[in-house]
Amino acid sequence: MSVRTERVASLVKELLSESIQRRFRMEEVGLITVTDVRMSPDLKIAKAYISIFGPAEKKKQTFARLEAEKAGMRSDLGHNMNLKFTPSLSFFLDESLDYAMRIEDLLNKIHKDPPSEDK
Repeated sequence: MSVRTERVASLVKELLSESIQRRFRMEEVGLITVTDVRMSPDLKIAKAYISIFGPAEKKKQTFARLEAEKAGMRSDLGHNMNLKFTPSLSFFLDESLDYAMRIEDLLNKIHKDPPSEDK
């Protein structure tokens, strides 16, 4: 990835986070975090990886709302970026934090309840 692509990805991540913060109330949808943005080499496509903290049903509803608000968020990007083309947005659910928390819970359970040794 080129330096320019990385800089644009970083800017898109920052601006997208701000746009989400303005459009969504945490009390309604839970905690939403933009964990990563990957740009296509021509800077026309931004793949945004989103982490949503909360129950599975709330995640599904929140992700659907993100998809519904995509055009408005792209418009926000266009107003705040100095690029020839405003990148189109694709959202992907990043579940790596959920996976890490699940492993941590399992490790805590193992340490709390050590297996009994029969001699």
